Amino acid sequence: MSLLRSVARSVGGDVKTVATAPKRAAEELRYTLVGLRTGDVRPRDVAWTAVSTLGALLVVSLLLFPIYWVLKLALSGGSGSFFATTGIDLLPTDPTFQTFVWVVGDLILPSYRITLAIPGTGSEVFLQTPELVVLDASAHGVEYPSRFQKYLWNSVTVAVPTVILSMCMIVPGAYALSRREFIGRGKLLYGYVLFTQVGGGIGIASLIALYALFVQYGLTADKFALACYYAATAVPFNTWLLKTYMDGIPKSYEEAAYVDGASTLRVVWEVILPLSKAGLATVFIFTFLAGWTEFVVAQTVLTTDQYTLPVGLYLLVSEYSTPWPKFSAFALTFALPIMLVYLLAQRYIEDGLSFGGVEG
Repeated sequence: MSLLRSVARSVGGDVKTVATAPKRAAEELRYTLVGLRTGDVRPRDVAWTAVSTLGALLVVSLLLFPIYWVLKLALSGGSGSFFATTGIDLLPTDPTFQTFVWVVGDLILPSYRITLAIPGTGSEVFLQTPELVVLDASAHGVEYPSRFQKYLWNSVTVAVPTVILSMCMIVPGAYALSRREFIGRGKLLYGYVLFTQVGGGIGIASLIALYALFVQYGLTADKFALACYYAATAVPFNTWLLKTYMDGIPKSYEEAAYVDGASTLRVVWEVILPLSKAGLATVFIFTFLAGWTEFVVAQTVLTTDQYTLPVGLYLLVSEYSTPWPKFSAFALTFALPIMLVYLLAQRYIEDGLSFGGVEG
């Protein structure tokens, strides 16, 4: 459980850091003002810090401007458009959240009747739970909400098995390739490199054959089969990535654990994996994205009721027009889980992608 405790402590520390950020900023500002009055802080240093901060904010604003523009379009409601005869308008006209209500739909927890039998009396007690209305789309003028909730459930039931299956193959494979010597290890590593470079292209090129295979075995309406395919395509690159990260862990840590009487499984769980948190977080993100964002294969092999979020977003595009406000709101809501997962794992992803060169 050391790995889970370590992850929980890290997440808790990140949450605490974000929550206390305003307090730290206020204390730093107070320290700067006091330092300017006493002469401990030079005005030139403060000016340079302010200019650097403003420059960084400008760069970030430019990078995030496309996202802001999509958000502005979503908030414009039915009158939103990519083009305007009056020039660029940075603020939405008559902003409304109706498009987001249309995307999310009703969030209503229905009332349930719970029956409890009293032992030895033959009597029953009935408990009626209240109906909990978080969001009523009709109250906001939305009569026909989107199928976002259905697409979301389909994406979750594809992405979660993809991550689980991938990690079950990637972690032991990366450990074996990093810490063990066996016959064919070198050829297997070169094979992984080959599939890392051309695996995606082969997958698209063999799409017809893949579809025929799914039809032959009756898997065209099987989301778990699709998750298995995503996991298979994610294994080569991510195994190589995690293996390279594990190569940087000193073997003396394992040897010390073996001297203390630890088994191989315990060494992996309590020594290797906690030290590989950055690599694991990076692999987790990549495998999650493989099941969350893929479009072509999902549209090909799934039925209409099993379409995932990328396919649902594509279905908003008609032959002659596109409802850009609804499209923008759907896209932002679709991307929100990715953003949250990345923000939570950002520190580990940066560490996981900044290790040294690839070794054989």
